[in-house]
Amino acid sequence: MSDMLRRHDDIEPVDALHKRRRGIYLLPNMITTAGLFAGFYSIVAAMNGRFEPAAIAIFVAMIMDGTDGRVARLTNTQSEFGVQYDSLSDMVCFGLAPALVMYEWSLHSMMSVGWAKLGWLAAFIYTASAALRLARFNAQISTADKQYFRGLPSPSAAGVLAGLAWVATDLDIAGEDLVYLVFFLTIATGMLMVSNIRYFSFKEINFKNRVSVVAMLVVVLVYAFASIDPPKVLFGGFLVYAISGIVYTLIGIRNRRRARKRSG
Repeated sequence: MSDMLRRHDDIEPVDALHKRRRGIYLLPNMITTAGLFAGFYSIVAAMNGRFEPAAIAIFVAMIMDGTDGRVARLTNTQSEFGVQYDSLSDMVCFGLAPALVMYEWSLHSMMSVGWAKLGWLAAFIYTASAALRLARFNAQISTADKQYFRGLPSPSAAGVLAGLAWVATDLDIAGEDLVYLVFFLTIATGMLMVSNIRYFSFKEINFKNRVSVVAMLVVVLVYAFASIDPPKVLFGGFLVYAISGIVYTLIGIRNRRRARKRSG
């Protein structure tokens, strides 16, 4: 009888089990929240004219965005809530924050040349493109090719814009002096996000595999090179990645045309 009572006491009540299942996992969502805070801080810093910290905060948000999903998989704490929360955080960090930083830093100066509306329209086009990019990604996540992204990922687009602001601020170049370049890059990165251009996702790389000493040395050299001048290295890296998809697409079109000519 005592054993039966003990086993009965060990059974978790249905209400308690239901409440436990309705909770959220702390660790990955805490990292996502840290990224969201960095994106929010970037907006506040830009509104106060502190553009270098604003740009750096976007890169911090990028690190958090790349960490939360991996932590969730390693700790087996994936959840639908985490997926949706991460997507909303991305919208703030890589959709709103870069657009507002670009507007406050440079695009607002288009008022002086009589094109005031074009400045905020460029920022809005980027923001809307980021929203569409994230919505499309979420809708096609189960059928998407894991080796490639369809369209420029929003963190990479944000890296181009934030990197430009960081480099220019580091070189004491005013945003007003680069307004036409900023206008072009803001719209171009927005259009690339909603395009069908394919970008390598790096998801197929297995970090658990063994690598040679030479490969590890290359990683060390990359870190060393990045530490010498982070603004230029980050801006250059994300810009090259944004261009790589265009180059890859053009090469694919040329190869298909050649194949048609040979078959014809």
